[in-house]
This record gives sequence, C-alpha cells and structure tokens, in this order.
Amino acid sequence: MGLNVAIREGNKEVHFYSGRRYRGTTICRSMERPETIIGFKIGRALVDEMDVMKTDKAEKAWTKIIARMRNMDSKNGIDVTTTPEGFKFVYKKFKESPSKSYGLVQASTYQNEANLPDDYIGSLIETYPDELISAYLDGQFVNLTSGTVFNAYNRIKHRSDERIIPGELLRIGMDFNVTNMSAVIYVLRGKVWHAVDELKGVYDTPVMVETIKDRYPGHSIRVYPDATGASRKTVNASTSDIGILENAKFAVYANGTNPFIKDRVIATNQAFNKGFLKINDTMCPEYAKCMEQLAYDDNGAPDKKSNLDHLPDAGTYPIAFEMPVIKPAIVLPVKFAR
Repeated sequence: MGLNVAIREGNKEVHFYSGRRYRGTTICRSMERPETIIGFKIGRALVDEMDVMKTDKAEKAWTKIIARMRNMDSKNGIDVTTTPEGFKFVYKKFKESPSKSYGLVQASTYQNEANLPDDYIGSLIETYPDELISAYLDGQFVNLTSGTVFNAYNRIKHRSDERIIPGELLRIGMDFNVTNMSAVIYVLRGKVWHAVDELKGVYDTPVMVETIKDRYPGHSIRVYPDATGASRKTVNASTSDIGILENAKFAVYANGTNPFIKDRVIATNQAFNKGFLKINDTMCPEYAKCMEQLAYDDNGAPDKKSNLDHLPDAGTYPIAFEMPVIKPAIVLPVKFAR
C-alpha cells in the first residue's frame, strides 16, 4: 500500500504515513486487562479470539471497547473474529439474541481450503479430539463444557500395571498450592506415560523436595512444575518454588508461561485417545478419581471449588509440555513496503 510505519512499543501504537503525511494509528490493547482499554477514541476495532476469555471478562472488555467508538468523521464499527468456544460470549451476543446492528458470518475451514497448505486440515483432525472438530474445523457452536473435563479417560481402557523400577528416571508433574501441594509421578515405557504414584496435601515446596528424596532414593528426578512457580513462593523465603527444586538438583522442565488450560486439557485427552497416557489406579487412586470426576464450572473452566483439580493440574503439566497441542501454521508470503 506504499505506507511507512512508526512503531511505538511503549504505548503499543503503530502510526502510518504516506511519505511524511500522517494517515492514521492502530492502538493495541489486551482484553486480559479490560481496565487498560480507556483514554482514547477510535472509529474501527478488530477483536481477536474473544471466546477464549471467560464470559464475564469478555463482557467487561466489550463494554470498554464499545465506549471507545467515538470517531465523528466516519461510521464506527467493531469486527470480531474467533473460534467458537462453546455457548459463551460470542454465541450470546451474536447468535442467541443479537441486536439489529449485529451480524454473524460462520465459515468452515473447508471453504478456505484452496488458500491453505495441503496438510492443514488433516493436521487439525489429527490434533484435536472429535468433540472439538465441529467447532475448530466447521465453525459451529457446540457444547464444549458438558460432562467431565477429561472425558477421554476410561479407567479400564487406560489402566496400567506398571511400577517404579529401582534407579530409573522419574518424571514428576507438580502443582504449587500453599499447604496443599500435589505431584504425580510418571515412568516412561516406550512412548507411553504411566502414572505410578501420587503425592497430595504436601505442605510446601521444601517439604515436597524432602518427601521426594526420602520416597525415591537412587532415582534421577525430572520435574514438570506449574510455570508460575518461577516467581511464586509456597514458603516464606527468598527463593522461588522452581528455584527450590533446582537447588535440590532436580531437573526442571517448564516454559516461561503455562499453556492455556484448554490446550492442556486437549493435549491430555489426545494422549488418552492415542494410548500414550495410562494410570495405575491402585497406586494413584485419587488421581484416577479426579480424572474421572472433575467437571466444568459455570464459566467453562475446570471446577476449582470441587477440590478435584490439584492432582489433574499436577499430572497434566508434563503431558502438555511433552505432547503439546500444536495447531498447524499458515505461512503466507508478505511484501513489506519501504
């Protein structure tokens, strides 16, 4: 388009110019912090992946965005692009009871097939469980929060008889909670992860470290923790939870941030579907119980009030790390104007 841009990283703005003539500004804001969507006026807004958010937060962000539409020189408008994430904000606002000024276009990935890599749709089908294909491939609103969270788990089908072998590497998923830490211990048999022990209700990270050392002497330990433990502390000390694990000479495997809960759930259900995850329900009775019973709350998130979420959190961190959901990428050629 023959435009030059000046990126203002500090205030998250991009200014557009034709030569020296100013043409306009794009203002970038995160809906995760609706309170920051203030202090400016715009004529057009583009909102991406709104249904990823909890419904109440999406409502707050939408209210803030609507209030910014104050351009007197043109017709104001907002475009929303999103993958349907169940019957959440976008369904209620655009499908269930839209006002006259709201419109909805639903499109299938198949309708865009000519513009996609040859293996893109096949990769989507391979990546997502059956119940998500209607939403992610066909663009349909479907109930993604009915029944249990880990609906692919079958106690009989996914039962393991494996036990810990002396001296073998133990892979441990860990969830940090003050006075209520949890851990799930895995062993690897070929490509299959077997949950073979569990620790629950542990007071804090130093106690967890001592418990692991006492319970599994002679084993190399690899921990897949909650990534927020890099800055959080379950004990009143100067060292972070992950720092305590590293000081104990445990190998720590964690990314800078946790994956979305949704992606961790999908990765775990896919691992069950593909036979890559099994649970010894004799050695891990509470973990098996929680995986069977954990349901969704009214916001479409795993229900924390049930107190069934701690062991599943711990047990799914390593699965999401080693077998992450990787949506196939679309790489398009881009021409940059100088």
